[in-house]
Amino acid sequence: MWTSCTVKVHDCLASTSVTLKRCLRLGVAMAKSKFEYVRDFEADDTCLPQCWVVVRLDGRNFHRFAEKHNFAKPNDSRALQLMNKCAQTVMEELEDIVIAYGQSDEYSFVFRRKSNWFKRRASKFMTHVASQFASSYVFYWKDYFEDQPLLYPPGFDGRVVVYPSNQTLKDYLSWRQADCHINNLYNTVFWALIQQSGLTPVQAKDRLQGTLAADKNEILFSEFKINYNNEPLMYRKGTVLIWQKVDEVTTKEVKLPAEMEGKKMAVTRTRTKPVLLHCDIIGDAFWKEHPEILYEDS
Repeated sequence: MWTSCTVKVHDCLASTSVTLKRCLRLGVAMAKSKFEYVRDFEADDTCLPQCWVVVRLDGRNFHRFAEKHNFAKPNDSRALQLMNKCAQTVMEELEDIVIAYGQSDEYSFVFRRKSNWFKRRASKFMTHVASQFASSYVFYWKDYFEDQPLLYPPGFDGRVVVYPSNQTLKDYLSWRQADCHINNLYNTVFWALIQQSGLTPVQAKDRLQGTLAADKNEILFSEFKINYNNEPLMYRKGTVLIWQKVDEVTTKEVKLPAEMEGKKMAVTRTRTKPVLLHCDIIGDAFWKEHPEILYEDS
């Protein structure tokens, strides 16, 4: 009796195996259709190996977006914090990103040199970062703009640039932070002239025509008693995101064998998370403090 049953099961498995093999063969045959030649038109966008891959996002037509949503001038802390939250979300989803830098309506994400994520295809890098960032912007909007409804969805364009060495990557990030300083200093003076001196935008622009950084600092201090060096670092330096170990304290209910009810206890767990920093990245101090960022196998 048992021998007969075993034989029947064996025959059933064998029959299933043959059917599965036939289906697989059929699937392979169907995949190679006469239409497959269209794949030859796809461009090879593989990023060079052993290079840093940087994806930079910029807000599309964000001047209009900021006006329609009543952003504070020259800086809206809510908007900047929302951008930072979106960047954190991107890093948590795409763990091959070793550092990110953001200012105003832009963010740069640096993938590690040896990343083989999606076979290093530039289109995959860009579209995944852009879609994750844009969807996060809409998803978290209400957390930062409680009294301001989102009137229409924002847009972000992206580009992929490959940097061959540690120095070129550092120079790229230095360029973006220098751009942050130049733009923010100008905007701080520009809006002070409009909001506090009553100048029109055209008059304020003419007033600042040809001025240097020292001239702008002098206008701020002498006319508005503003020391630019005392402005928030997030405005002047932008935001850096790096991976760091963070202790998280959570409450957990613990039951002892002799007790009917459990007791709530604080439990500390260490996690590696993207952490926000507002600091200088142009000098060597930052890179000496965080050498792990540029490690080949980080």
